[in-house]
Amino acid sequence: MAKLAKSPRVLALANQKGGVGKTTTAINLGTALAAIGEEVLIVDLDPQGNASTGLGIDRRARKRSTYDVLVGDHTLEEVLIETAVPRLWVAPSTLDLLGVELEIASTADRAYRLRKAISEYIGTAQEGGPQFTYVLVDCPPSLNLLTINAMSASHSVLVPLQCEFFALEGLSQLLSTVEQVKGALNPELSIHGIVLTMYDARNNLSGQVVADVREHMGSAVYDTIIPRNVRISEAPSHGKPALLYDLKSAGSQAYLRLASEIIQRERRIRAEAAA
Repeated sequence: MAKLAKSPRVLALANQKGGVGKTTTAINLGTALAAIGEEVLIVDLDPQGNASTGLGIDRRARKRSTYDVLVGDHTLEEVLIETAVPRLWVAPSTLDLLGVELEIASTADRAYRLRKAISEYIGTAQEGGPQFTYVLVDCPPSLNLLTINAMSASHSVLVPLQCEFFALEGLSQLLSTVEQVKGALNPELSIHGIVLTMYDARNNLSGQVVADVREHMGSAVYDTIIPRNVRISEAPSHGKPALLYDLKSAGSQAYLRLASEIIQRERRIRAEAAA
């Protein structure tokens, strides 16, 4: 089993429920981290490829993708595409990922394909090439082999959770999967945090969901809450992160705060590990 290097920090963005703001968070958190000086890679593991599209990568430009990485046809370095955001790169997705599970299911290292690819990139990245400090893996909205690969490759999991009815439904299943992966595949894996998304201050239910999640999950929940914001919704249709589309919008500012909070949490994790 390939070992992960200490740097970069690899975070899987996972939630088996769709429509919770997972890809939106991957795009805008990645952009926010890059904006404050981090070197960031977004690995698009969702066959829908929305993270790639939201970063302005036309489908015709995706000659190679994460599918090629997982089946072993190309290295991670060979599929990287530079985005319009300085210091932000993407390993794009294509619909070929829909069939990757069948193609690698019988291989002994099927759960470690992404882990191996990231480890090999760290070991062979050329001087002058991107030296990533953060890798964000956008998972599909299901707990399949793609998500298992992401968790096996990651130091921790970031869980986007919408401020809507049944928000906690399914969270226990996701947390159980994280524990199973930790026990069987990746002892380093932990929950980095839960980010509450699509918060509507005009809706009493949103406030109740925030209170319920904080009561159940405590300090695992980030202080930053991502509001329901029209600019965030509009940005992908322009092939831009919200921070490029409208930096001053409430959504963009929230993602900048989240990026700062994640970096602060990372510092605490490193300090505790060193103690």
